[in-house]
Formats: sequence, C-alpha cells, structure tokens
Amino acid sequence: MRYINKLWIHITGPTAEFSLETRIFHSLCVIAIFALAYNVPFNYFIGLPLIALISLVAVIIFSFLYYRSRRQRKFNSTFIMFAVTGHVLFIANFIYNSGTYGPTDVLMGLSILLVLCVVPKSQQKPWVAVNILIICLLHYIEYSWPQLIPDTYMNKESRYFDITSGYIVVVIVIYYTVTYLRRNYDHEKRSASDKATSIEQKNHQIVDQNHELERVNTERNKLMSIIAHDLRSPLSNIQNYLEMVTEYELETDERRMVEGDLLKVTRSTIDMLGKLLIWSKAQMDGVNVKLGYVTLRQSLFNTIELERSIALKKDITLISEIDWEVKIVADSDMLQLVIRNLINNAIKFTPHGGQISFKAKHIGRECWLIIRDNGIGISSEKQAELFSLRAASTFGTDNEKGVGLGLLLCKEFTELQGGRIWVESPEGEGTVFYVSMPTGS
Repeated sequence: MRYINKLWIHITGPTAEFSLETRIFHSLCVIAIFALAYNVPFNYFIGLPLIALISLVAVIIFSFLYYRSRRQRKFNSTFIMFAVTGHVLFIANFIYNSGTYGPTDVLMGLSILLVLCVVPKSQQKPWVAVNILIICLLHYIEYSWPQLIPDTYMNKESRYFDITSGYIVVVIVIYYTVTYLRRNYDHEKRSASDKATSIEQKNHQIVDQNHELERVNTERNKLMSIIAHDLRSPLSNIQNYLEMVTEYELETDERRMVEGDLLKVTRSTIDMLGKLLIWSKAQMDGVNVKLGYVTLRQSLFNTIELERSIALKKDITLISEIDWEVKIVADSDMLQLVIRNLINNAIKFTPHGGQISFKAKHIGRECWLIIRDNGIGISSEKQAELFSLRAASTFGTDNEKGVGLGLLLCKEFTELQGGRIWVESPEGEGTVFYVSMPTGS
C-alpha cells in the first residue's frame, strides 16, 4: 500500500512542486488514459471501429497533455488544451456513436466535471456555458437532421453494452476524482489545522516570552532599587565614620562604640553584596547543578557548627536533632547556601537568649529539613511575597539589615535540586521553615 501511495505521488507530482489543481489534472489524465485505453478494444469488438480509433487518438492526446504538464510544466495552456480537446472528442463521439442513442451525453457530463476540477475559477462559468451550448446544439442537429447522426450500432445488444460500459466508466472516474479531491481536502484541512495549532503555540510562546521579559525587567528594576537604597545607606555610614575619625579626636569608649556599629554595618553590607552577586550570576549565567547522593554530615555538619558559633554571639542556642547519616539527593554547595541563609534569618529575627532548632525527618521518599525559631514571626501579608523580589527588606532584632534576596535564593536553589520550600509562621510565635529534599529511595 505504501509503495502504491509513493507511486501515485510520483505520477501526480509532489505537493511541494505542484498545486492541487495541477495534481488533480495529472490524476485525471492518468485515469482518462486508462479508461480510453479500455474503450479501444471494447468498441472494436462491439462493432464500432471508428469510435475505437477516436479513443486511441484520445489516449495519445491525453498522454501528450500529461507529459506537457508533468514534465514541461506548462500548466495554464495545457489546461485550456485539455478542455478544448475533451469537448472536440465528445462532439466526434456524439456524431459517430449514434448521438443520443449512445453514451455521449453521460460522457459530456463527466467532461464538464473534469474541466471544472482543473481550470481556473474565472474560467469555470464560461466552460459550463460552452458545454451546455454544445449539448443543446448537438441535440438540435439530431432532432432537425437525423440523417447527420447515423445509428452505428450493429445490433441492440452492442448498444446496451456500450451504454452500460460508458456509465460504469463515468461512475469509476467520478469515484476516483471525488475520492482524490476529498483526500486532498482532508490533507489541506489537516495542514491548515496543524498550521493554526503551530501559530497558536508560537503565540503562546511569544506571550510567555513577553511575560518573562516583563518579569526580568521587574526583577532588574527591583535589583537596581535594592542596590541604590540598601547599599547606599551602609556605605554612607562608613563614609561618615571615616570623616568623623579624620576631623575629630574621639574618646576610647566612643571610638569602640562607633567601630562596633561600623563592623555590624560592614558585615551586613558584605552579606548583602554576596547575595546580590550570587543571585545576579544565577540570573545571567544560569546555575550548574551537580546532583548526587550525599549524607547530611557531608553536606551540612560544618555549616551548622559555624552557624552555632554565630548564634552564640547573640546568646542564641542552636540545637540540632539530626541523624547525620541520612542520604539525600542534592548539590552539596547549594544546600549549604540554602540552610545557611535560613539559619542566618532565624538568628537575625530571634531575640537575645532565644532558641533555634534544626531537625531532619525522613518522610516517604523525602527528607524534611526543619529550621524553627522563637523569634518575632512573619505576618500573613508578608508570607505571600516572602520568596520573591517583591519581599521588602526588614531589620532584625539587633537592627540587622536584610536585602530581601536571601529567601528568593533559597527557593530558586531548592527547586533546582528537585526540592520544595515553604514556611509556617503565626505572627509573634516564631517561624518554621521547611526544606524538603528527595532521598532517592
């Protein structure tokens, strides 16, 4: 079947090279050649040698027309020659095949159908008029001068055989013509539908790209605002301190107090710059995620110990209740950054003498890392924007300044590792951050 389809496509012409009308014309020529080739021996054996000769001439003519269109690609003039030749042949067939006693009227109806399938739309009405005019004129001649249209049948049986054969040929040609038209119509319909779907998908892609560009522009503007607002203030403090030291002689206690404040500002500024650089690099260059099986000890033990010492400076107790040998699927460096940011936040918003706990729970195919503090909590309004650039920077319990990027980094880096992050925080009752990582088992 596939071979037959390929052969037919080769005969009628590829869709990329020939229009639908031209391919229909090629198929009609081939069908007409076979139908007329059948009529040559058939008409000869029923006693119509002249009609057999006309059929043979028609086979040669249609073969020439097919060659002229398929090989020489002379389409428009060939279509006109096809229409003219078809009508001339049917006129001859009418005259030499018993007029209205033969099958010519039915064949003339077939002729106009085939002509309408191939000629340009602008020529269809004129050819219909020509076809009707020819039939009416031939009928009038036969009615007025019946001797001009002789009965060429040898007997009654040959006439009925000829009419029956002509009808069968007409039905077969109509069937293949309509089938071919329907198949091409369905093909064009599917192609149009596929193109429409493709255009719709591209439109969706363009809309998504526009939304992404809007998001990137919004984030860029937010980033510029952060840099302009949140970094300018600590840098101004450093400048003021240096000017003060240069212009005034400060007492030892005053100098120590100013230096302590300046150290806090400098540390906060370095922390903000670090987060800005990490986030900016991730947005511009993308992030190379290196996932693998790691134990909590390999990935987080040193980070927790470092954060414990930072918490002690604020009289905060950091408790860890963890099975350090639990294996998870993670990028060790990314996970360290996420947990370090979350514990830093907990330290920042927990008052002196407070407590922070770090726990791990194995739940199904996930390991939940839970950071809980008894700090000031987060309002429900702020929770809605907590993991985005819309989150406003806030001050900790010791006036530690945030940049608003830490939790955004945590969310992006957690999801890049195939994990999840969420928060529970009744205002005034502390905060619990959850980081769920796949265990791969």
